[in-house]
Amino acid sequence: MTARVGVVTFPGSLDDGDAARAVRIAGAEPVRLWHGDPQLHGVDAVVLPGGFSYGDYLRCGAIARFAPVMETIVDAAAGGLPVLGICNGFQILCEAHLLPGALTRNQHLHFRNRDQLLRIESTTTAWTNAFQPGQKVLIPVKNGEGCYVADTATLDELEAEGRVVARYVGGNPNGSQRDIAAITNPAGNVVGIMPHPEHAVEALTGPSLDGLGFFTSVLKHLVGAPA
Repeated sequence: MTARVGVVTFPGSLDDGDAARAVRIAGAEPVRLWHGDPQLHGVDAVVLPGGFSYGDYLRCGAIARFAPVMETIVDAAAGGLPVLGICNGFQILCEAHLLPGALTRNQHLHFRNRDQLLRIESTTTAWTNAFQPGQKVLIPVKNGEGCYVADTATLDELEAEGRVVARYVGGNPNGSQRDIAAITNPAGNVVGIMPHPEHAVEALTGPSLDGLGFFTSVLKHLVGAPA
């Protein structure tokens, strides 16, 4: 049976169509979810896409965190639902306290848009099991508020528990502490990543096919998950 992966659209979402396309290319059925509808319509996993939800007012992701669909997603994530937050989605996951820390203004105060090399640090999450530890991948990054920050105790905890999922290599595009590009929750079902894997799934439009592994990983995870 084909897995169904929900992609949420908020007012101001930019990359929801790209995320749905990546889901389809990976072999799953994309299901469009609306921010104002609390129902998840039986999906097996959820992607929170990039963009500028609610115009990034107050803080990036601060308003989206209170959307009706997010209340359901927070509860479902606590029960093991795989959730991937990309860029603005990562910001929303932090605002919703599904992930620790925050994404702040890039240290150089400029929007950064480029193809970015990452090193995969953790392959035990629902979204990275298709990779090898230490594998380098090339994925676009595009953000103005992508600088990951947390207190020292939180950073040390992420390191000690193996919850840093990916780091920037070949240059840090936004000043993120410890070159962190992606992190996960303790259970490994919730992942936030600042670069955009959904933009690296086709040779025609992306710098590589490296982003596809994030989407095939969750399908592999779902196959092995208990019924």
